[in-house]
Order: sequence, then C-alpha cells, then structure tokens
Amino acid sequence: MKNLYLIAYLDLKESMRAKWFLVYSLVFGGLIALFFIAGVTESQVMGFSGLSRLLLMYIQITIVILPIFILITTVRSISGDRDNHILEYMLSFAISLRQYYWGKIIGRFVTVYMPVFLAMVIAIVYGSAIGAPIPWGIFFLYTGLLFALSSAFLGIAFFISSFVKSSEVALGIAFFVWIFLLAFIDIALISLMMQNRFNEELIITLALLNPMEIFRIAAISLFDPELTVMGPVAFTILDTMSQMKFVLLSIGYPILLGLAFAYAGFSIFKKKDLV
Repeated sequence: MKNLYLIAYLDLKESMRAKWFLVYSLVFGGLIALFFIAGVTESQVMGFSGLSRLLLMYIQITIVILPIFILITTVRSISGDRDNHILEYMLSFAISLRQYYWGKIIGRFVTVYMPVFLAMVIAIVYGSAIGAPIPWGIFFLYTGLLFALSSAFLGIAFFISSFVKSSEVALGIAFFVWIFLLAFIDIALISLMMQNRFNEELIITLALLNPMEIFRIAAISLFDPELTVMGPVAFTILDTMSQMKFVLLSIGYPILLGLAFAYAGFSIFKKKDLV
C-alpha cells in the first residue's frame, strides 16, 4: 500500500510541475474569473441569476473542455513512461504492476479533478463574500457530476495508454474518442431518428450511454427539472425515472464506466510486453 501511494505522489508531483497543469488550472480558474468580471452573477437569463447562472455556464463549458484535457494529458501516462524508459526503471524497484498502474490512476485523478473542483470553490467563496445566495444543492450535485465525468474519461485514457506504445498514436486515438463522443454519435443518432430506422427509446438509450450526453442532461435537469429545452426527448426520460434517480444514474454510471475501462486497461497492461 505504501508503494501505491508513493507512485500516486510521484505522479501528482510530476504533473504539477508540468506546463500542461498550469494551463489546465488557468483555463478553469480563468473561466470563473471571467464570469465574475463579465458580471454574470449580476444578470438574469431565463430565470437563472447569481451563482446559479454562473455555475450553469461553467458546467456547460466544462462538458466540452474537461474530457479533452483529461484524455490528451493522460493517454501518455503509461505510453510516455514506456517511451522514456521510465517504466522499466520504476519496475526495477520492489513495485508490482498493480501498484504502479493504480498509483498512476490515483495521482492523475487528483491532478485532473482538483483544478475543476477548486474553481467552483473559488466561485462559492467569492459569491459568499459579495453576499450572493449560495446554491449548495447545485454545488454538491455538480461536484458529484464532475467527479463522475473525470472518472469516466480517466478510465478511458488509461485504457488507451495501456495498449498503445507510441505517444503520438495515443494522442490521435484520444482526440478521435473525444470528437466521436462530442459530435459524431449525436449526428449519427439524430440521422437514425429522422429516418425512423430504429425505435426512439432505443436511440435515446444509446445516446445516454455516452458519458458526455448523460452529464449534459443531468446538469440541465438541475435547473430545468421538466427538461423543457430538450423537447419530446424529455418525456421518454422522465416517464422512465424521476429527476433525482436520473441524476444519481448520471453520477453512478460514468464512475462504473471509468472503473470498467481502468480494469480492462490493467488486464491488458499486465499481460503485454512492458518495454
């Protein structure tokens, strides 16, 4: 267990020294600062005002930015160590493959989740200082949703890194996964729905298998429990389960998905050539 935490600490320390972590932190911290400078908390749109509107805008932007940041900074975690012969050096010590792999995951999760979470904490602290009402329920639910989304894409990234030897190929696959989940899957499913080739419930179910899509709908449901902005799709979702059950599913499913990909990646990692 000591070696596990040691690997996690080394990965965390290495990541925090990297330039990408500085950019990563500035992006999310800068978004919050920009929203305050632009007076987002002092305006009202569609009934949303104060910190509620700020968190709504923040979460909508995070849906796009967070997955690609996690993927491109994590897919090189193992393949990069293999390219630089760090993996061979690390395993020359009394460290098992299990400790190395899961230690890297723990360290990298802290790295990718901490700036996103701290940005929301800064928003809450500043909002409290200026006397704005604090939407604690939305804050805690968004914290859980961001935790789940980070878990899902971290697992996917380590799965890719476990079987790809070249860092360049890993980056290419990561970018394709992001584009596919962000745009292509929606375009394909909308096309199928318009052509009436499949049942609408089946198409909606396939769409909700996308962790980015289920995250987006859950985030919207916190402000719009009836999902009126989604049109007829809302009836299928709300007729199947309540809004709270859907939010809990939106947190639990990505976490399980991330763990499944992480375990699959570990199974590949321990069976293939390490160098």
